[in-house]
Amino acid sequence: MAAAQGRLSDGAGGMDDAKEGDRDADTAPLPFRAAVDALRSARLRPQIEIEPTRAPQRLAPFAYALEAAVVDGEEDLADGRLVLLHDPAGHDAWQGSFRLVTLVRAELEPEMAADPLLPDVCWSWLTGALQARGLSYGEASGTVTRASSHYFGGMSERPAASQIEIRASWTPRESLGGVPDTASHLASWCDLLAQIAGLPPAGPGDASVVTLPQRRGPQSR
Repeated sequence: MAAAQGRLSDGAGGMDDAKEGDRDADTAPLPFRAAVDALRSARLRPQIEIEPTRAPQRLAPFAYALEAAVVDGEEDLADGRLVLLHDPAGHDAWQGSFRLVTLVRAELEPEMAADPLLPDVCWSWLTGALQARGLSYGEASGTVTRASSHYFGGMSERPAASQIEIRASWTPRESLGGVPDTASHLASWCDLLAQIAGLPPAGPGDASVVTLPQRRGPQSR
């Protein structure tokens, strides 16, 4: 399996953003630097390509961001973004000094997207991925959105497409030293990515991943 900082998607922009993020992390408080180091050293499934990207500047005093894609050869099955926020003074809404914010999305067959239970199931995948690794967290919130696209005119030959999108945030509980186990939270997030992409469980006996039926085939990158 590859280390989180070792899998890069195409394009040089991610490298430039990573360097900017490195400068921010080098001047940040020790707990945030330790949390970022854990993200960088996490080892993930080989089907997941991950790289640092530009972090939002106004959500918290310190932030670090990663983007990832579940790939099959040259095809994308799902993609997402994970942002680690840190406010040393704490944040009332977070009930802590750290916050994880995510966006995950994948394309589906229209029939699956029409399932009225799909939003509840997708949300349970997120919470289940955290619970499956025994992680403690709080103040979870978010949305699950279904969208459909239909093509007309010169694009009428393209089949209708449906997409599921999960936007969520949660507060990772801090351990001794005030540092959350961000590596395990990243691994749980990647479990969610793999699940929404329809990958099988990561290892024998791992029943925490339930594949998504009737998902649309791989999308060109």
